[in-house]
Amino acid sequence: MKNSSETNRRDFLKKASLGVLAAISIPEIVACSQSATDNPPITLKQDAVILFQGDSITDAGRNKQNDGPNTTGHLGSGYAMLAAGRLLEKHASANPKFFNKGISGNKVFQLAERWDADCLEIKPDILSILIGVNDIWHKLDLGYDGTVEIYKNDYIALIERTKEAMPNVTLIICEPFAVAGVRAVDERWYPEFDEYRAVTKEIADMFNAHFIPFQSIFDEAQKRAPGSYWTYDGVHPSLAGAALMAEAYTSLFI
Repeated sequence: MKNSSETNRRDFLKKASLGVLAAISIPEIVACSQSATDNPPITLKQDAVILFQGDSITDAGRNKQNDGPNTTGHLGSGYAMLAAGRLLEKHASANPKFFNKGISGNKVFQLAERWDADCLEIKPDILSILIGVNDIWHKLDLGYDGTVEIYKNDYIALIERTKEAMPNVTLIICEPFAVAGVRAVDERWYPEFDEYRAVTKEIADMFNAHFIPFQSIFDEAQKRAPGSYWTYDGVHPSLAGAALMAEAYTSLFI
């Protein structure tokens, strides 16, 4: 029997061949972007620990004084909270524990600086990382002197360090995204930002991680409503945009 990922991939390709891309769903987009190794859907084991990591998009105004899992204060008001809520409801009997350690403004090297306390000591069974938009945004507007090569090397080193400490962790690599033409995102971002995005898919394939193609998801959403509906400034999602992201995230699970 084919799993749901295989079915979604087949349906995506069929619709693409028929020229009906406007009808493609978020689970189909996610399924079609997975590694050639075709990771099976993620199963939540009993008492699983799930950690969201990243920058302000993940942070979403979370209460950093609240370290307890599964609370709206700790999880913030963005996609992490929405995704955790869906999975907590669906998998109540498994009693999963969701943590959010995203910090606004972070770049990859700043994740690395806090990785022991904010990842390895938590010992997640499932770890998702969304990082990269500040690596270019701060270069354009705040004088950061990073490059795509630095981003890639720092990211690979972070994953290698993670896998050495937690060889059985399930990794979810999230693609950084931007909605062009909405406030902060202008022509200066391109084509360099596309290179940052490509790095995340390369790293996901390298480490056999699950991959969430957020750029494709926001591109598809703009067939239904303008970019300003889905994001406030081209970077930070609106409530609708956070819901898109949560649907993409939860589509990886069964």
